[in-house]
Amino acid sequence: MDIFPLPRLGLIVPPENPIAEPEFHRLIGSEVNVYTSRFPLTPGMGVKETMLSYNDVLPDILGSFGRMRLDAAVVACNASHYLLGPEGDRAFCAELSERFGYPVLSTTQAILAVCEAFGITRMTLVSPYWAWLTETSRSFWEEAGVTIDRVVLAPAVPAPKEEDHEFDPYRVTTSTILTQMREAGVPDEGAVLFTGTGMGTLTALAELDREFGRTTLLTSNLAAAWWTRRAVGAAGARVHPLLERLERGTAR
Repeated sequence: MDIFPLPRLGLIVPPENPIAEPEFHRLIGSEVNVYTSRFPLTPGMGVKETMLSYNDVLPDILGSFGRMRLDAAVVACNASHYLLGPEGDRAFCAELSERFGYPVLSTTQAILAVCEAFGITRMTLVSPYWAWLTETSRSFWEEAGVTIDRVVLAPAVPAPKEEDHEFDPYRVTTSTILTQMREAGVPDEGAVLFTGTGMGTLTALAELDREFGRTTLLTSNLAAAWWTRRAVGAAGARVHPLLERLERGTAR
């Protein structure tokens, strides 16, 4: 295969995120060339300060691709865009798209695009976040018109008491996701959103898909891959089974 003429995607990720790129490559197949740039480290900053700084520097990060021709870009960080609210997020992505001359979308807007395409208005939210960010996430979706029926926590280190859970999206295991979902009870129909580009989900989703075949299983990376294939015109390529299932519209 001649890779030179393939569509080009810019992927922007937090510096310590170990999941976004490998999941994205597995989901999207070999019909898109993916080029990654990372947000800068922010030593001494708290999580919220860091997320706000990502929004400040995002134009410069996109500019770091220089004269490379990109067909689209995805900002693979939910938390920074949750802080903007759905309207602020949409306006920011539109501004960046106009400035750089190709579509730029956050993973949060990609999820909303999937919801609109499949008529999803209610979801169960699976969150690997601290309490304040989980609530920020819930508020974002509710403000966007998507009702959150329940929240299931996915801590890095579960504890007997919920308030003692230890949270770190990058350390959530497949075992924890499956345990938390089975204990909570996955809805027979409807949608479940696993938020966060740094929480590894593909193995867990494959197993949950076999158990709960009528449930729409969404993740930040899955939604971003779905949007990317449409944005760059790669909708005919072979892709991961979870993405193929979503694209057929059968995951409803």
